[in-house]
Amino acid sequence: MQDLTTPFEILLVEDDPADAGLAKRALRDGRILCNVGHVRDGVEAMEYLRRQGPFAGATRPDLILLDLNMPRMDGREVLQELKADEELKTIPVVILTTSDVDRDVNASYLLGANSFITKPMDMDAFFDAVKSIEEYWFRVVRLPR
Repeated sequence: MQDLTTPFEILLVEDDPADAGLAKRALRDGRILCNVGHVRDGVEAMEYLRRQGPFAGATRPDLILLDLNMPRMDGREVLQELKADEELKTIPVVILTTSDVDRDVNASYLLGANSFITKPMDMDAFFDAVKSIEEYWFRVVRLPR
């Protein structure tokens, strides 16, 4: 059982402002105490995770919610780089994307994703999906600290 009095750290890697806003709101409205960092693409994600540039003071996330299709560096490239890094590879990664293509699902798992969730188009279903991610990763499983 996780310590639910200390906030969990989540990094949301999402280029779509509307989806990012919905995800942050769902996490904020959830039952789990968490802080959500948000970056807009893979380049920013790696800078955040490595605490470089404007992210020098970033906190290591307990969980990463990663979109696949982003500018500059997409989610597949982030996942590949992240899982090859000894310091970062233990951070669980949930792919949260609009894609439902088998090729993307398979590639994500081969690159080390821990889960793959296709974003529901319905807002209520999207909220439910994000809340279920939160519930599972912070109440059910034990995360590395």
